[in-house]
Amino acid sequence: MKWNNKFTYPKSTRSIVNGSRHYNLDGSNLPSVTTILKATQSEEDKAGIAAWKERVGHKEAERIKNEAANRGSSMHSYIEQFLLGKFNLDLLDEDNKSKKMAVEIIDNGLKNKLSEIWGTEATVYYPGKYAGTADCIGIYEGKETILDFKQSNKPKKQEFILDYLLQGSGYSLAHNTVYNSRITQVAILICTVDGLFQDFKIEGNELINFQNLHCISSIEACFTFLGLQISMRSCTANWGAGK
Repeated sequence: MKWNNKFTYPKSTRSIVNGSRHYNLDGSNLPSVTTILKATQSEEDKAGIAAWKERVGHKEAERIKNEAANRGSSMHSYIEQFLLGKFNLDLLDEDNKSKKMAVEIIDNGLKNKLSEIWGTEATVYYPGKYAGTADCIGIYEGKETILDFKQSNKPKKQEFILDYLLQGSGYSLAHNTVYNSRITQVAILICTVDGLFQDFKIEGNELINFQNLHCISSIEACFTFLGLQISMRSCTANWGAGK
């Protein structure tokens, strides 16, 4: 794989506005994609999370959440170091779970597949609408692609990662709008704590459907921030997932 700095990604800072993450760039204050997705989360999903917290206990739920977040951050850092040419796999600490998970994604998801890197941890934004950080952007399996790296406590099915796909679709739409690029694929690369590698990809018409669904989520978020409730995303979820 090689680097090609064909696009200049903006520098940004992050802030919390009314409890939600926003990006500050070029004088604009834009909600993050994850903020939009959280604001438009279905009542069913909210109820499921609340039930889980009650089942395991709020203190234990917070511990699990923080542990997963720290593990995910470390895994991302190792993958980024590899993409930057700074991570020596031969120095792998066998007791470091985050490193081993990173290596699974590198060996099974990146090597011989990612041929060109345009950016890592790159800020992307849709002017006046939203912003976010893409884990990696480049040529993947011959296609212009947004890549996202995820850790998980257990194996996933595509219907369980709708928000991951919406997030990547939002990034692809923003990138194509700002840079006139032709990103046609979103790839979600996952490793579980048990070392199972999974990959989920959407492209073509399915990606367009998810991009449209993301636009709906953005509209919903505007209403949510105004204290109104609409639920277009939940009723179109199956259509967006190509079901």
